[in-house]
Amino acid sequence: MAFSALAAFLAVNTFYHQNLKGSNDEKNMNIARQLVSYIEKASPDDLDLYLETQAAAGYKLLIVNEDLKGQRYGQSFRLDNLEESDVKSVLQGTDYHGMKNYPTETFVTGFFSDETANTVGVPFTYKGEEYALFLRPDIKLLFTEVHYLLGGMVIVMAIASLLAMLIVAKRLIRPITQLTLATKKVGKEEFSGILQIHQKDEIGQLAESFQKMTERLGENDLIRKKFISDVSHDFQSPLLNIKGYAGLLMDESLPAEERAGYAKVIQSETDRLSSLTKQLLLLTSLDQMMSPLKPVSYDVSEQLRETVRKYRWLLEEKQISLSMEIEDSAIIGDPAFLEKVWENLLSNALKYTADYGTIDVSLVSDETSVTVQIGDSGIGIAEENLAHIFNRFYREDDSRTIAAEGTGLGLSIVQQVIELHNGEISVASEKGKGTVFTIILPKL
Repeated sequence: MAFSALAAFLAVNTFYHQNLKGSNDEKNMNIARQLVSYIEKASPDDLDLYLETQAAAGYKLLIVNEDLKGQRYGQSFRLDNLEESDVKSVLQGTDYHGMKNYPTETFVTGFFSDETANTVGVPFTYKGEEYALFLRPDIKLLFTEVHYLLGGMVIVMAIASLLAMLIVAKRLIRPITQLTLATKKVGKEEFSGILQIHQKDEIGQLAESFQKMTERLGENDLIRKKFISDVSHDFQSPLLNIKGYAGLLMDESLPAEERAGYAKVIQSETDRLSSLTKQLLLLTSLDQMMSPLKPVSYDVSEQLRETVRKYRWLLEEKQISLSMEIEDSAIIGDPAFLEKVWENLLSNALKYTADYGTIDVSLVSDETSVTVQIGDSGIGIAEENLAHIFNRFYREDDSRTIAAEGTGLGLSIVQQVIELHNGEISVASEKGKGTVFTIILPKL
């Protein structure tokens, strides 16, 4: 408001000096000429009374005679700075345009400058003597009740505007204060707070977005803590086994056969830790990079056949019957990551399928996508557990007994890689009868 008042003053002052000063000078010059015209024509007996009457009408007058002696009528001027040369010039018959020639100043409004230099002057003759009349309006006297009413209205408007601004500002600041406190709580990992902000404006939208972000952070925090707990458990178990069996191996009286058995367990647990570490590193790279893929156009059907060939020895060892129906097809994707998908799914199928079971692998291609199915006649997954199989470290109890070396990260990696390729993965299973994974990948 202070800046607005200053800007308004400067604008009005500039406008007066540039546009109104000349017309104001001319208007007051006409009034002065009418006064001296009446004096010269009517030659009033009491000049002082006449001039006092005119001053009472709202003017400040200064009369100077040939001896340069002045007489003032009306209120006194604030500043007497009229040059003697200007007075003599008027006495000699030259009009004085003090208002028009008043110097332009940034912070001084010429209209209100109560100075004898800021007047208009005209000569006149009274009873054979030469006089100079200097005139300017009496600004204080010209301020009427209307001006006071307008001034009061402006003041009331300013006060009302200030109060309204404070109320609105407080209303705006309150939700921002709540957001600030909520931000500090989030910084302390407190994600349970609920913001009581129900506005429909931009602040409300910000609060809603912040609330959703907080909820997501809370979920991520729980997932992180559970992840750390699961990782700790999955590392602790094989480490304890290694430590325990290593302690047993220190007994020199153990038969060679038992030593070999203990060493085999240590080797198995070491392989399990190595696999867990590799998969954790892979998950970390998938989580931290927005787009870790290096997509190229390649033959996915040949990659799938090659992956099956890698496990031929295990198929023959377990006497598992494998059927393949793979159409030739190419897609744009990352061969390294997709290879891990096929390896994880095939290794799981082999792991959980008993001897003399069956595994079916198919690839069907159309114009926009390829559909890969990998099914087995293994132990299957209980219906209530299907929703959790893609969670990290999740393993059914039955699978733990069958494959203690598993990490519970394979299917989580599979799902994440498929999603990074803008694909879909689904699973159908029945306990004791087998499981079928279906993957749909876009070609482009």
